Amino acid sequence: MIPATTMIFRTASFHDLDAATLYALLKLRVDVFVVEQDCPYPDLDGRDTEPGTRHLWYEVDRKPVAYLRLLTDDTPDGMVYRIGRVVTAPEARGDGLAGQLLTVALAVVGDAPAVLDAQAHLQRFYAKYGFAPSGPEFLEDGIPHVPMRRG
Repeated sequence: MIPATTMIFRTASFHDLDAATLYALLKLRVDVFVVEQDCPYPDLDGRDTEPGTRHLWYEVDRKPVAYLRLLTDDTPDGMVYRIGRVVTAPEARGDGLAGQLLTVALAVVGDAPAVLDAQAHLQRFYAKYGFAPSGPEFLEDGIPHVPMRRG
C-alpha cells in the first residue's frame, strides 16, 4: 500500500506532457498490458495525441502508478466519451486508484454518455460506476472483453 501523502494526481493533454512523463506513462501501459498480460498489441494507436484526449494518472516520486485515458468519439448518435487504458502498477493494486481515476473521469463526462471495452473479468468493477454491458463479449488480442456503456 502506497501512503496517500506521497501520491500526486495529474492530468494533461498530450501536448502538455513532457517527454519524461510521456515515456513513464507509456512504460506503465506496456509493462502491464504487453509484458504482464503477455499480449503483444499496438498500444500506440494514434489516439493519445488527439486534441480532446486527456491523460489522468497518479504518481509517486514522478513514477506513474495508475493511469487512464479519456477520449471523445463522434458516433451517429452524437459525441460519446471513451475511457480506456485503465491500468494500475502491481505495487499500487488494491489501493482503489483505478476507481479514483474513474470517478474523476466521470466527473469530467458529467451526464454525457461514456463507453469502454472492459476486460470481461472486470465487468462488476465497472458496473459500480454505472456501466452496463452494451454488446456481446468479444476477443481483443486474445483477451475476452465486454463493451460497456454508461448514460
